[in-house]
Amino acid sequence: MIWHDAFYRFVNIEDPDNLVRVLGPLCKNAGVLGSILIAHEGINAMLAGTEEQLKSVHDWLESDQRFANMLVKRTACEAMPFKRLKIKHKREIVPLGLPRVDAASKTGINVSPQEWRELIKRDDVILLDNRNSFEYEHGHFKNAIDPGVTYFRDFANYMEKHLSTWQEQNKTVAMYCTGGIRCEKTTAWLADLGVQVYQLEGGILNYFKEIPDAEEDYDGSCFVFDERRELTTKLETKKV
Repeated sequence: MIWHDAFYRFVNIEDPDNLVRVLGPLCKNAGVLGSILIAHEGINAMLAGTEEQLKSVHDWLESDQRFANMLVKRTACEAMPFKRLKIKHKREIVPLGLPRVDAASKTGINVSPQEWRELIKRDDVILLDNRNSFEYEHGHFKNAIDPGVTYFRDFANYMEKHLSTWQEQNKTVAMYCTGGIRCEKTTAWLADLGVQVYQLEGGILNYFKEIPDAEEDYDGSCFVFDERRELTTKLETKKV
């Protein structure tokens, strides 16, 4: 059985290049494929392999307190979803397009999947899809707003245009993305502005995992950035 693991952690990494040098041989020897992005702000990874192969990588990460107890979104694959392994040092692990945002020390209000289901039913909630428009078109939470962005770095401009109006209307803002990383970065920036925003813990993938009848709240599939392309609410590859 091939498994796909997605995980990230915003944490200060003083020497990203050294971590790249360590993880490269580790992942290669383990036999996993996928990508790991490393920056001063943290780590963002999507890896695939057998349970034993992935365990060897996770065991090493768990031994480092910076990466202990990361939330891993694991899904089954009918075939290997990646063609190669790439581990890179990047300026950001997810580019918001703003000056340095410290998501390691602050973030929005995390909401469990169970609590999320109740939150998004409220009339005073503005529900935002914090992904690109083409991802929204594949599937989204019912009644969610598509900000109409082509790139994640455009999302901040959308928020700046609409946030004051929502505040005047006493609206509560809640946002979600695929795995949580984009929301965590955005809500850290908003926290700098004194704005608290709710975010779905673990994103869509965690919601699908924890809520058996997720299709009651979600229309369509979830686009993923690997060879599977789309996952159903049962975390299965969508048949074309």
